[in-house]
Amino acid sequence: MDDIVNRASIIFYTVLFMKKRHEQKLIILSIGLMTAFSIPVSLLFNSEKEVLGYPMILIYLFAVWMISIVISFVIVKRYDE
Repeated sequence: MDDIVNRASIIFYTVLFMKKRHEQKLIILSIGLMTAFSIPVSLLFNSEKEVLGYPMILIYLFAVWMISIVISFVIVKRYDE
């Protein structure tokens, strides 16, 4: 039980004392993702074109999602050092 409490306190400590510039980067990333996943922008990729048999809109959505995961990982990993 103590181990779980210690881990929770460590997670709370790192979230509580995250540097402002890293918080700002994650907020900017969130705003960018809201824009990228908005209906008008997503519909720009709604076409008959296919990439490897998949519709273009599907490729766009998964590419944006994967890029956001990588960017988030880099931001959080740099904070961890």
